[in-house]
Amino acid sequence: MKLISAVFCMAAICAVGLGAQSSTTETKTKTKIEVKDGKTITVTGCLATNPGGGYMLTTTKGDMKYALVTDDNLSKHVGHLMEVKGKAADRGDGKVKMNSTSSTDGGAKTEVKTELKGESADMHYLGLKSSKMLSAHCM
Repeated sequence: MKLISAVFCMAAICAVGLGAQSSTTETKTKTKIEVKDGKTITVTGCLATNPGGGYMLTTTKGDMKYALVTDDNLSKHVGHLMEVKGKAADRGDGKVKMNSTSSTDGGAKTEVKTELKGESADMHYLGLKSSKMLSAHCM
């Protein structure tokens, strides 16, 4: 009886060890977006969160003026009337450069580079240089 119990315990311990060895691959993605060669402008509008992530400057009716390109945490100003300065990609020779890098814990790495020129339709990006709150409420 002791032998059967010992064999059963060893089998249970081995099964738990094999279950712990099942592999799960974790993927990490980093994306960097920057505006190059655009014209420096100053724009006012309401700061809102962008559904795709990040922030955008909108009209008082909620229509998007610019998607803001920044690493700054502006969450405390969402809903405020803001004045922002930066390089606009939709003016002149502006470009938006996007680099996306994905890597797995197994060592596989993928990098995608994209460049959009300012004359492209519907491209309204503003590389944020500075921001100033004008009012705590959007009118």
